[in-house]
Amino acid sequence: MTLAAVIPARNEARTIGSVVSGARHLVDYLFVVDDGSDDATSEILAGLDVTVIRHKAPRGKAAALASGFEAALATDATGILTLDGDGQHDPAAIPDLVEALEFFPEHLVLGARIVERNSQPGIRRFANRFADFWISWASGQRVPDSQTGFRIYPRRLVEKVRPSTRRRHGFVFESQMLIDGARAGFPCVGVPIRAIYGDVSRPSYFRPGRDVWEIFWMVWWKIWFRGLYLPGLWQVIRHPARMHRPVPDDHRPD
Repeated sequence: MTLAAVIPARNEARTIGSVVSGARHLVDYLFVVDDGSDDATSEILAGLDVTVIRHKAPRGKAAALASGFEAALATDATGILTLDGDGQHDPAAIPDLVEALEFFPEHLVLGARIVERNSQPGIRRFANRFADFWISWASGQRVPDSQTGFRIYPRRLVEKVRPSTRRRHGFVFESQMLIDGARAGFPCVGVPIRAIYGDVSRPSYFRPGRDVWEIFWMVWWKIWFRGLYLPGLWQVIRHPARMHRPVPDDHRPD
């Protein structure tokens, strides 16, 4: 597998260096989309082995991901990895996500934050689970973590599914990739990971109230226009989330 990584970054001066350093040797191409940062993010990136795409003004996560996807598609990458620049995702888990895609080709691989999930702030945990239910229904599959930004997209999925990149759709974009991806023949598979919540990273741009509300309305309209999509709800009720448990290092072939 040839892997291109896309890291959207806005004001990540405290963490972007360690994220890039941790990921660089695990991928073939690495793109950081500097989404109008006004701190030292651009200066730090200038000294790193990474291709930087800059937005002069903040355009939101959706536009940042779309810019990164376009750059990744210009390479020979067969998988496109995304991870956040705030240090929440441990780059050391990248091989586990790659392994999942090898076991489940043509799946959208999710780094599901279910290990030590209680460490997640309470309001965000509730908001994420609320979103998980509705996105699962709309996509006809149990989604273990619909709001994770730690993913690997098969190249064909990114070529085929192109959600809106309007700024207000920042977090809707990733939810729509899950729903439209499943409907296009790319279901999801989760890999258990531990999210890192600490004092080093800046506060999350995810707003549990407004962002979940926007996600809900996007999802509801997709359900409504499919006649409430009761077969999708039935699949969620009947089947657990598809998960891949990484093979322990001492059981992997040399």
